Amino acid sequence: MAANIAAHPVSAPMTKEERKVIFASSLGTVFEWYDFYLYGSLAAIIGKNFSAGLNETSQFLFALLAFSAGFAVRPFGAIVFGRIGDLVGRKYTFLITILLMGLSTFIVGILPSYATIGIAAPIILITLRLVQGLALGGEYGGAATYVAEHAPQGKRGAYTSWIQTTATLGLFLSLLVILVTRTTMGEASFADWGWRVPFWVSILLLAVSVWIRLSLSESPAFRKMKSEGKLSKAPLTDAFAKWSNLKIVILALVGLTAGQAVVWYTGQFYALFFLTASVKVDAFTANVMIAIALAIGTPFFVLFGTLSDKIGRKPIIMAGCLLAALTYFPIFKAITHYANPALESASEKSPATILADPSTCHFQFEFFAAPGKPKFADSCDLATATLAKASVPYAIVSAPAGTVATVKIGDKTVPSFEGAPLDGAAFKTQLADFQKALGAEVKAAGYPAKADDAQINKPMVVLLLVVLVIYVTMVYAPIAAMLVELFPTRIRYTSMSLPYHIGNGWFGGFLPPIAFALVAAKGDIYFGLWYPITIAVITLVVGTLFLKETKDVDIYAN
Repeated sequence: MAANIAAHPVSAPMTKEERKVIFASSLGTVFEWYDFYLYGSLAAIIGKNFSAGLNETSQFLFALLAFSAGFAVRPFGAIVFGRIGDLVGRKYTFLITILLMGLSTFIVGILPSYATIGIAAPIILITLRLVQGLALGGEYGGAATYVAEHAPQGKRGAYTSWIQTTATLGLFLSLLVILVTRTTMGEASFADWGWRVPFWVSILLLAVSVWIRLSLSESPAFRKMKSEGKLSKAPLTDAFAKWSNLKIVILALVGLTAGQAVVWYTGQFYALFFLTASVKVDAFTANVMIAIALAIGTPFFVLFGTLSDKIGRKPIIMAGCLLAALTYFPIFKAITHYANPALESASEKSPATILADPSTCHFQFEFFAAPGKPKFADSCDLATATLAKASVPYAIVSAPAGTVATVKIGDKTVPSFEGAPLDGAAFKTQLADFQKALGAEVKAAGYPAKADDAQINKPMVVLLLVVLVIYVTMVYAPIAAMLVELFPTRIRYTSMSLPYHIGNGWFGGFLPPIAFALVAAKGDIYFGLWYPITIAVITLVVGTLFLKETKDVDIYAN
């Protein structure tokens, strides 16, 4: 009986040991999102350093795909480390995961570039992303389970919300380190080698995190289950081969984590991408506004986590998905209005259209570019690539087969050209002429090369970003507690890790390249929003109809 009481905490003020548990567990999440935003924010520079053999567009796409590679393997890491966590214990499993994760992040900062070691550079980079992705697959489930199993009944939402808070702190830290490094050494030095400094800084996080985690004890729920001889001997079989548990895993994915993931990524990462790539706000200003919004919005993680202990996890998460689906389009259009009114005005007054044979319009990605000219040298591809680079929205109008594409902006028309028959030198000359002619018309139509800092209504942009962050806190703050409460102790680590990492690793992690592809294919800077909106609506419907509320579940009774 005494063992049972010790294993089942009662509601009381947070103890020193509980604070240490939360802090140690949260550092891993800081790592996760520090690296995530570090890599995402520096995608263009990383692309140039590790895939110099590609053209400019493919370099950026390569960086995005390498970025997403780590997310692709996260579910496999969830299976591997989840099984170990349920067999061996929570503490030692997520000690291993943070070591793998931290070292993979640090090594990116010392990895030689393409210019130094050639094709080995991108291969090693992707390998590091894969190793980190596998480790991440075991990190979050361990941290969330560990904290929740230390939390008193009725306070799991509040306790685990600190893990969610530190995810945003990881982003905030990455932005801060990038800004300080950039301003200290200047843009030229930063682009040359200074971008590596933020990756070096990660070794400090790793050292502190490992030191603290070594001093922790195993979670009380796991100790109780082990002492009673009730540990699962086959966690994978119990978690995924038995329909009674597998159906909850599927519901947790479709009705919970998928929607949470796309709202999270849209509200923080895609918002930054949209500001810099689509609306042409300079990186420094965009990072500062995002950082301010995060600082304002972060306390809402604890607010909604605590509130979920009172009114339930489900209504808060579903409300976040609903609000996101209903308001993303007006919010992002408002961001354009307040961040770059000249772009908004030009888009309305001088819409761009491309008259082209549809067979000459492709999704433009190549791993290895031929010297002299890109693989995608058809007239439509050249037109869309030039307009996309200038952030000019466009529509493609079908023309008869064999038609050479032409670009119309307002009442002005600029013919493209077929690059495939030309040799490298002739192609380069004609492309320069085409880009110059089209660039002149784009400028004449009022499309700005970048957002005018004097015209940016920064308070309004920050306010809109804060709203997006609040949506993030609604869907993300209660998620750890709810996932823990859905599954029994003996297979909890394994069961909750898989839906979380498929949701965040696949639905969320692939959001940037999917949204980018949608925007490029449609020529509408807002079209990429249909992806997170669709997923959020699916989660809203499935979660509302089929998921049970979990806040009153006794996680020590199973």
